[in-house]
Parts: sequence; C-alpha cells; structure tokens
Amino acid sequence: METRFLKDISSPADVKKLEENQLNDLAKEIREVLISTVSENGGHLASNLGVVELTIALHRVFNSPKDKIVWDVGHQVYTHKLLTGRFDRFDTIRREDGISGFSRPTESEHDIFFSGHSSTSISSALGIATAEKINGGKNYTVAVIGDGALTGGLAYEALNNAARRKCRLIVILNDNEMSISKNVGGVARHLAVIRSKPSYFMFKAHTEKALNKIPLIGKRITNFLFKSKTRVKNLLYRSTFFEDLGFQYMGPIDGHNIEQITNALEGAKLVNKPVLLHINTIKGKGYDFAEKDPSHFHGISKFNVFSGEPNFSTDSFSDIAGKFIFDAAAKDKRVCAITAAMSLGTGLADFSKKYPDRFFDVGIAEEHAVTFASGLARDGMLPVFAVYSTFLQRAYDQLIHDCALQDEHIVLAIDRAGFVGEDGETHQGLFDVSFLNSIPNIKVYSPSCYSELNKAFNNAFYKDKKVVAIRYPRGTESENLKDYVASDNDFDIFGDESSDTVLITYGRIFSFALEAAEELKQQGINIKILKLNCIKPINPEAVNSVINSKKIFFFEESLESGSVGERFAYLLSKQGYKGGFVHTCIKDGFVKQASVNSLLKKYSLDKDGMVGVIKNER
Repeated sequence: METRFLKDISSPADVKKLEENQLNDLAKEIREVLISTVSENGGHLASNLGVVELTIALHRVFNSPKDKIVWDVGHQVYTHKLLTGRFDRFDTIRREDGISGFSRPTESEHDIFFSGHSSTSISSALGIATAEKINGGKNYTVAVIGDGALTGGLAYEALNNAARRKCRLIVILNDNEMSISKNVGGVARHLAVIRSKPSYFMFKAHTEKALNKIPLIGKRITNFLFKSKTRVKNLLYRSTFFEDLGFQYMGPIDGHNIEQITNALEGAKLVNKPVLLHINTIKGKGYDFAEKDPSHFHGISKFNVFSGEPNFSTDSFSDIAGKFIFDAAAKDKRVCAITAAMSLGTGLADFSKKYPDRFFDVGIAEEHAVTFASGLARDGMLPVFAVYSTFLQRAYDQLIHDCALQDEHIVLAIDRAGFVGEDGETHQGLFDVSFLNSIPNIKVYSPSCYSELNKAFNNAFYKDKKVVAIRYPRGTESENLKDYVASDNDFDIFGDESSDTVLITYGRIFSFALEAAEELKQQGINIKILKLNCIKPINPEAVNSVINSKKIFFFEESLESGSVGERFAYLLSKQGYKGGFVHTCIKDGFVKQASVNSLLKKYSLDKDGMVGVIKNER
C-alpha cells in the first residue's frame, strides 16, 4: 500500500514535524492501513479506528517515552505502534515472530507495560507518576481508558487513590458507548471546549494570583468565585463524580477533532493535580461496517474489506455451549447466564435476546460475576458464568471464598481454554487447570468434542452439585471426533488394553492421541490411551488402570505447575508405581503469539509431537 506520511514516521518526533493541515490526511492514511492489515491478519479493528485522532494528538503534545502513555487493555494501540517506528513491521501484527496486537515493552520503549487485561491502566500509571514525583522528575504520565474498562472495579480503586497524589497524572476517558456526564446541548459543549484550552488555565492562574494579593478579602473573593463557578458547572453537567474524587474534570471533547484534543491535552498539563479528560469517540470510525456493528468488529478474524464479511464461517465450541445454555433455559426457569462484557464471544447473544430477565452482562467485572453467581445460586437459581479462561484468573479469590467455601452450585463455562493463538501471552488459557486444581469442592470437565461438551453441561446442570467447571478450547472440534459418542465415565480407555505403554491426555488433543496411536501401530508399536473426561477430581480407578504400566506418557495443554499430569504422577507414586513417567506440557514461562496449530506443534502436543516423544522416550 502506498503511503505519503507513515513511511517517513520513525518516532513521535516526526509526528510533531507535520503541519496541522496534514494531520487529518495522516488520520485517513492510518485508517486505510488499519482496515487493510486487520482484514488480512485479524485483530481488534473498531476500537483502533476510534482512537486515531486521539493517538495523533497524544504524540503531538507529549514526549514519549519520557512522558509515559499507558493504554488500558492495549488492544487499541495499533495507531500508537504506527507512530512509534513500527510501520515497516505492521503487516506482521499478531503473526508468529511479528509484532503484538497489544503493547509490549520488549517490542518498543514507547510501550510501558505488557497489556491484555482490562482496567489496570490508572493503577499502573499512578504508580509511575508517583515514582516520578518522588524522584523529582517533571514528566507526565497518561492513562488511556475506555468506558468499558471503567466498569472494572480496579479502575475505581485507582481513581479513589489517585486524587490524593499531587502528581502529574492525566487520565483520558475514551467514551465511545455511554456518556458518563450528560450535558445539556450546545452551551455545555462550547464551555467544555473553552475550559480545556491552555489560555483558560493560564488566565485562571493569573486571576487567582492577583486576587489573593488583595489584603483581607482576596482569598474570600477567590473562594466565592470558585463556589459560584462550581454551582453553574453542576447545573450544566449534572455530574461532579470525578471532581468529587479530587480530579480536575475536563470535557467532554470531540475525540475526532485533533485541534480540540491537542488544546485539551496542553491545558491538562497546566493543572497542578490529577486530571480526567473526557472525550467522545465513535467505535469503528471511518469504516462503515465497523461503525454500524462495532461489537462484531471489536475482535475479528480475517474479513473481506468490501463486504465486511468474515472469510470463513463455521460453528465452534462457544456456539455449542451457548446453544446448550439457551435450550436449557427454555426448559428450566432457574437457568441464568452471566457474562463479563463477552456475550458474543461466549455464544450468549441469542440467550440475551430471548431471556433478558435471566441474562446478566455485568461489564468487565469478573470478580463480581462470580460472587453474583453465588448469590443467585443461594436463592435457588442455576447460574452459568461464561468467561474466557484468561479472564477467570481475575476471580481467583472469589472462587475460593464466595463459591467453593459456600458449597454453592454454579457452573463455570470456561471458554478459550488452552492455546488461543495470535493474542499472545496475556490471553493464552493455560492457567485455569492449575488454579482450579488448588481449590477444594470444584469439579472440572475438559471435553474433547461437541458431544462431550453437551454431556458435561448436562452433568453440571442436573447431576453434579457445588461448583462445576467446564473448560473447552477456542475453535471447532476435530474432524475425526465428529461421530464420537460421549460416555458417562470419568475416564475411558482406548487401543491395546494389554500394552504396557500408556498415553494419557484430555480435552482437544485427545484427537491427536488417536492419530498418534494409529501411526505408532503401523510402525509396530501398540499403546493404550487413557482419556480423562473429568480432570478434577481424578478417579482413583483411572490411576489403578495404569499402575502396572512400564512407561506412561502424559500430554496436556496446560502449564506444568499444578497440572493434571503433575497430580496424576503424585497419585501414581502414592500407589507405588515403579515405571517411567514422561510429562509433555508447557514447562514454565509465558507462551508467545502464534497460530494454535503452530503452538501445538512447538510443544509436541499434536500427532507428530506425540509420536516423536513416545518413540524417543520409549
């Protein structure tokens, strides 16, 4: 793609060199690159299209990386990457060995924190700004947070704490769905623009300084004028929430007007206290399909630029889970569905429309969702919390204290378990097995195909008690399991039951185990497969069934520490197992971005990997 501006931008300093009348052309060029690249690579489109002008203004006003810009979630940093020297690599975004779809300090000095989870920016930015003040620095720290992320409790904890710190902190509220401060028409909007200009703050400072010099009555006049101004402002904006917390509130400002944003940011730098700048933006700005359906284009796979349609369409584990919950709700009025701002991703869109009184989108508040579910269960409802594995991590304390300890019957539908691919380190679902294994009174299923998924949900709803978790992967079931019939057993055995070589596994990679067993058989190596359907608790009979084996190979798509394989090995040792045990999993560390198939191959969890490990270690 031919570019006029981006090819010459290697750092924010180059953005500052542009003439003001060139900035809107730069914004248009950026949008063209965003749409073209995401259509090929997939990623977050609507949110990035909405912050183009804001990002340009930020790099015009501040001096990154001395001034530090902290992006909440980080899924809206694509323009930031383009303006900080990564245009030449932008076509590799979200690809293996390419640049990340989130901010990564290892990638650029302009990326301050690893990001991927919501509502963290104000806390981390406050820490930076406080350290800057302690060290006598004069640099600014900016946190950019969306109204969606502001539904997370951590953001409010940070806001409450930030106002007490007299540091150079600017919080930018990117409001693209709801209005935090309702205003009353043109007068309020006009005054908001005026009050955001640097000249306003300089005039205010000079006026206060002059009035305070008047003997006896100067400070009283200043206080009277301040209180009068506050009363008028309250009438116009009807909200002093942020100012009640101790922030200087500015806005709302048009988030697609670079001049207005720039003036507001320059004005915010003159305020001697934490500032909250409220801007209004449009998700998907500049791409008609994304503007009309921002939820669909929030995180999207490859798509056709001209039609807006995805390049492929198929069912998924998420869809099947959503359908089961939907059908169960029709028969059982106790069934409720809870999501943390992920109704589309977790397959609950139809449920939300059909049963709005039993559907609860709590916002980005996983901790609340879990405790809320426990409260619903206490009064006789049957709540299902559908959540991505990576986001369930945020509710660990609530799972222990508010659910497992209470013996409440709730169902955790854990989506995106295992490798998720291109979103990288912050989104891989590799920790849920480990932390669920440490919690008493929880039962965990890990189905390998759709029929097992339905069986697990049926058991979780009507057979099991207490807390039940069902973890399932992103994507579709394997072709060789489409006709597989799920059993009612905690475990099943396949292959040569007399073999003293055993392959143990569960979940998605069971399909590879079947393929590996067949290939090994053709090479004269017969193995037995032990498939775990329920991975917590492990049925003692599963251990007994392999206790006399010569060699056991355990494969799992999870971190080693706290894993099922680790637990199984311990149970074997308690029974006096004398044979060999090989555990293939993710040993330690965080897994970088790559396609799911590439990751399965890299960690020897696909068919070829299993065959190789068994032949080499046998």
